[in-house]
Amino acid sequence: MQVSRRKFLTLAGTSAATVTMLSPLEAFYARVARGEMPTTRGYGRLEEKLPLNSAELPAQYRGVPILQLPRGFNYTAFHFTGEQMDDGFTVPQGHDGMAAYPGANKTTILVCNHELGSSANNPVRGDTRYSTGVQGGTSTVVVGADRKPIKHFNSLAGTSRNCAGGPTPWRTWVTCEETFSTSSNTTGTAGTATVRHGYNFEVVADPNSGLVTPVALTAMGRFNHEAIAVDPRTGYVYETEDRGDSSFYRFVPNVRPTKVGDLAQGGTLYALKVRGAENFALNTINNPNFGGQPGLVQVGQKLPVEWVQIDNPDPDQDTVRKEAQEKGAAIFFRGEGAWYGNGLIYFVASQGGPPVSSATNARGNGQVWAYDPAREELTLVVEGSPTGAFLEAPDNITVAPWGDLFLCEDGSGVDYIVGVNGKGEVYQFAMNNLGSSEFAGACFSADGRTMFVNIQSPGITLAIFGPWNRAYRG
Repeated sequence: MQVSRRKFLTLAGTSAATVTMLSPLEAFYARVARGEMPTTRGYGRLEEKLPLNSAELPAQYRGVPILQLPRGFNYTAFHFTGEQMDDGFTVPQGHDGMAAYPGANKTTILVCNHELGSSANNPVRGDTRYSTGVQGGTSTVVVGADRKPIKHFNSLAGTSRNCAGGPTPWRTWVTCEETFSTSSNTTGTAGTATVRHGYNFEVVADPNSGLVTPVALTAMGRFNHEAIAVDPRTGYVYETEDRGDSSFYRFVPNVRPTKVGDLAQGGTLYALKVRGAENFALNTINNPNFGGQPGLVQVGQKLPVEWVQIDNPDPDQDTVRKEAQEKGAAIFFRGEGAWYGNGLIYFVASQGGPPVSSATNARGNGQVWAYDPAREELTLVVEGSPTGAFLEAPDNITVAPWGDLFLCEDGSGVDYIVGVNGKGEVYQFAMNNLGSSEFAGACFSADGRTMFVNIQSPGITLAIFGPWNRAYRG
């Protein structure tokens, strides 16, 4: 395969232990700075492949190679936008964030976001709604051991722009509204004519849940949410915000959450601050892109952090990040994906990094940060080059059961799923063979044998499997 303008990502390695992960990063970054590319073929050269269930797909996708994958890997495709579901509705469009949960009899339960606003050709339908004025929400898919769908249905309706979110240790999915808006409502569960959006909602991963009753988790903040990640040791929930001048948040629940509904009992919201640095990463003269003028932060550098409390987490105006930053909170350029793994909270700043031009509003090509809750330290793990040759617009992120990091690109042109192994070597794992639509929602089954991922448009869910334990080929 001829690689695109972006051959590989500048990704720093991860390993099962935090100490071993961070140490090689400095050497890795130094090699990149010298123009070297510590890459590997990973699982091998990518090649076009048909889904194993190609003959069963909607007519327009039969015989179509949806993905390019390494030799030895295969996949099934299902949950296509417009397909009939078991609840009588059709699969909504706008597939985005997703998580996988173990089900009975070797099944997997997927809860999938649909990033939709006030209008959509294929909305999330159903009578149990938060608001009748918007079309987003989630669907749930039960996948059999043969990686084919057994059942699928809508599970949350009437929410807006459900972008990413995150799984919890108590088998729920927290879905996030990437908006700060209102909608007109007539019969929704919010119960008012004008409904506020910009919240998180909890969806149980249950094959028989049907549409859950939507409950806005107002104490977790009203802002342009993107994703969450839960530290299983404390039950604290970490949240990203998709704004050019976003903050990174920690929600401390009033009760340690162990079941659905506990987060609705309230809690306290905080924002991350780099200790001793007011509004770290914001320098309007030398760093207009909010996220990483060369030399500001070195990959592998450890930054001590503290947390400032948000007094008004549910404001009438979009002021949560403004309050945070008035108290010195750090600023990140478009916080996006987040995931817990290797004892760390990983989160993405999709347009952070050295600016791609000299314009005062220039964006970068992306960063991945790691917060260590045990040490209260923040580390820049990944930073893209200004040329875009290494990284462009990382979005959703997940950590494989064996420690590798997988990153979904949402850039211009063809997008890839890119992996990084424990040695700090990066590799392209999958390519969208249909066009330029983003990958989203990458996650692994509980047994680690299957990666599930979405292509947002036209709306497809994929189950990828193969020799994950094969030694990397250099």
